[in-house]
Parts: sequence; C-alpha cells; structure tokens
Amino acid sequence: MPETGLDAFTGVLDGPMYVVTVAAGGERAGCLVGFASQCSIRPPRFVVWLSTANRTYRVARGATYLTVHVLRRDQHGLAELFGGETGDRVDKLAQVSWWPGGHGSPVLSDVRTWFVGRIEGQIEGGDHVGFLLAPVEEGPPEDGEGNGDGPDGFDARLLRYSDADDISPGHPA
Repeated sequence: MPETGLDAFTGVLDGPMYVVTVAAGGERAGCLVGFASQCSIRPPRFVVWLSTANRTYRVARGATYLTVHVLRRDQHGLAELFGGETGDRVDKLAQVSWWPGGHGSPVLSDVRTWFVGRIEGQIEGGDHVGFLLAPVEEGPPEDGEGNGDGPDGFDARLLRYSDADDISPGHPA
C-alpha cells in the first residue's frame, strides 16, 4: 500500500488555536499551538503538542507546568505574535501583559480562558512532542463561551486554524 499523508482527513478539520506559555530555569517562552486536545475525563487530562524546532519546546523540557490559553477570533494579533515570531530572536512575553500563575507559569492577561497544567509525561510524535497535562488551576470561561453558536456547534468566537493560516511561522515545523 502506498504511503499516504493525512491531508485529506485534516483538511476538513478546523480546530481551535491555543497559545502555550512556560517558564523554567530562568527562561520563559510561548508559542501558537494547533495540535491539542482533552484526552481523558477521569482523571482530567489534556495534551498539547509542541514542535521540537521551537524554543518553547526546549524550555518546556525543563518545566513542571505549562499554561494553555484559548484564543478568540479578535485575538489574531496574539496568534501572529506567538506563531509568527520565534522565541530564538524575540521575547514574546515582553510584548504582552501577563502574570505568573500558580507555580510560576505565565498567564496572558488578555486571555480569560486558560488553565495551568502539571506535566505528567511526554509523548514522542515525530516532529512534535506531546505534553500530557493534569490541570491544577484555571481561569473562568467568558460569558456565553462554548455555547455552540457557530457552524457545526462550535463556538464562532474562537480563533480557529483557518483564521490563522495567514501567519507565516517563526520556525518551520
């Protein structure tokens, strides 16, 4: 059977975009993430996949906690900063307002829906590594968020993959 990719399958997906932030060893970093999902109900677990090419991954390897932020459509500028710049050249967190959440992981002040997760494990996945997170702290959802008022029951206010496809990555995957 010939080798095939997932383009036909993933081409119909339009998942939410996240910003993941981390602080460890006196360094801080953050990046735009499109590969992430809840992966367990009991116990609650979430996995985020970080590209091995970017600085956020390198900082996260030495971290105990990551913060995952859900972006809204009106936060395209944050997506451009965290996805279109590389932390190897730019301190992205110096350009936004943030505060140290529980356990010191950066929480973006302009994003209301977020959680801090303790890193429970790492999963090799090719050019990305999955960080399995156990939630330890979360921000409240915005009023009406997640109400399924968009097409196919999705929240129309969330920034989705198709909303961010105009961003040139700061690093190749």
